[in-house]
Amino acid sequence: MPDVFSQIYLHVVFSPKHRQALIQPEWEDRLHRYITGIVQDKGHKMLAIGGMPDHIHLFIGLKPSEAISDLVREIKKRTNTFVNTEGLSAFPFEWQNGFGVFSHSRSQIDAVCKYILNQKVHHRQKTFQQEFLKFCEDFNIEIGKKQLFDWVGELD
Repeated sequence: MPDVFSQIYLHVVFSPKHRQALIQPEWEDRLHRYITGIVQDKGHKMLAIGGMPDHIHLFIGLKPSEAISDLVREIKKRTNTFVNTEGLSAFPFEWQNGFGVFSHSRSQIDAVCKYILNQKVHHRQKTFQQEFLKFCEDFNIEIGKKQLFDWVGELD
């Protein structure tokens, strides 16, 4: 049987439950390494990972053998256990349901990686809500009646 040839680059965004700012600088790198390990163990490639205390961005070279929803579900489940078992957060840690996923072409890899790795600077001027809604607009994703993240403390 012939092999599968693919080129799938996905930018995934999700947040702790109720968009709480639980991801602390003291353990953020450990979380990123742990998530990278999950992605790699499942045969995918982590191109970039970054974020803020209230959300995370992953840029993944996805193998077509797994649905992105299955991968994100596994990342969330395993990291919930990791953060809570290791006692990293002073509060119970859980990811919010749902996520955003945006596809990119090979020519955009460098720009998306730089964007994700530069989150701390980027969010000095733009909230996560503004960022996420702009992604939806740029990718022509109709929000309609879909439930968005809980925008705790952010009002337009």
